[in-house]
Amino acid sequence: MAARADSAAIVDINAVSVKPRAVRILGTIVFTSLLGLLVLAAIPYGTAEVWWKALLVCSVLALTIIWLIEGFLNGSWISDGWSVVLPMAALALFSFLQTLSIGNSGAVGLATWNAISADPYQTRFFASQLLALTLAGVLLLRYSSTEGRLRTLIHVVIGVVVASAIFGILRQTTQHKLGFGLPLLPLHSGYGQFINKNHFAFLMEMGLGLTLGMIPGGAAKREQALIYFAALLPIWIALVLSGSRGGLVAMMAQVIAAVLLFRPVARTKHSTQFSSKALRVLQSFPIRLVLLLVLVGAVAFGTLWMGGDRLATQIEAAPKDFTADIASRQGVSRNEIWRLTLRMFAAHPILGVGMGGYWAAVPEFHDASGTMRPQEAHSDYLELLASGGLVGLGIGIWFVVAVSRRTRHNLRSTNRFRRAACFGAIIGIIGVAVHSLVDFGLHMMINALIFTTLIVIATSKPRWAEPTAAKNL
Repeated sequence: MAARADSAAIVDINAVSVKPRAVRILGTIVFTSLLGLLVLAAIPYGTAEVWWKALLVCSVLALTIIWLIEGFLNGSWISDGWSVVLPMAALALFSFLQTLSIGNSGAVGLATWNAISADPYQTRFFASQLLALTLAGVLLLRYSSTEGRLRTLIHVVIGVVVASAIFGILRQTTQHKLGFGLPLLPLHSGYGQFINKNHFAFLMEMGLGLTLGMIPGGAAKREQALIYFAALLPIWIALVLSGSRGGLVAMMAQVIAAVLLFRPVARTKHSTQFSSKALRVLQSFPIRLVLLLVLVGAVAFGTLWMGGDRLATQIEAAPKDFTADIASRQGVSRNEIWRLTLRMFAAHPILGVGMGGYWAAVPEFHDASGTMRPQEAHSDYLELLASGGLVGLGIGIWFVVAVSRRTRHNLRSTNRFRRAACFGAIIGIIGVAVHSLVDFGLHMMINALIFTTLIVIATSKPRWAEPTAAKNL
């Protein structure tokens, strides 16, 4: 009997020791796989094609299954971050509801899908992509809970952006025929691995902001700061050479925001003393104003010098994007697209035409020759308004408020690294927010995935950064 009791005790001890080991292994698998997705999603034209998007969605769902198993063994799935996750999940659910059939209005014997969405199939695909991004955010919140992992996540994002920037510069200088690494990259069109140069600029803006934020926040040592400065150079050069006007405007907005937000980042929450005389001087409003003017002037001069004639031509052509071509009546200038988008919203003000269904609803409101037809609103805000109506807009505002509240708390953290990481993520988010006024770069899955990652970096509240456990680095 005693031998049986001893063997049972050994079995229990082994079971207790195996469970934590399994939890650690599963957590490592999920986190490493998420980092791999960030890298791989950037390669196939920014995950622009349907099959690559579907593969990314399936990969996230597979990682979700592992997360559920790990959470069952660990006894918990996520302890924080629901205030940011819920608006995204609500928009995904709302998108699915837009596809539900509300009655058959077709001819006798002819099956029709009569739903709120103008394209229920595309709306459901949009809902699946948004659900995957939401789950990716949940997984990142769960498995980036240590300072080391958060640093690794930041470095992987910066590495992806730098690699894309270098690839774009090499492609511009050495491509002479169709295809450059990727077979469908056209000559003299797009930039980097993207078919559209503006989509490339979105990625650069996010990397620029994140890298920039790691330097003044005091999270990096002097030798590490030099590495961040080195990373900034190819990102800035690629952004300028891409010729994206929206990207340049967003970059200027990021510089301005960085100077304005520097004061809360440079100080701790419970101290009025700064770490150096230089930081104390920078708190003066006149000094910050002069610094802002100098930085904006230097960036503008460097941008014009680096961009050269090509950039000058792009700037000169900017008014044409907002002017209607009366002779051809194509109706694809931004002003005309925005006007038809507002007419679309006026016709469907509450529930919209369906998330992802914008392109299918356009013909009803596009009063033009028909030789060209807009597929997007060229403004993510207007497209959300037209596709989701007031309900979609309300969910978007809910999301912005939730993110703002959590980032404000993190900017006041006593932990330097926590403040710097939040600061950099906010600068990257601001770039996307400004550029999204005139473009639709978040339609690319890599941009949406990196944007979700920035949201996680800016809003996560890990235990090591709490006031009771925080240690100034």
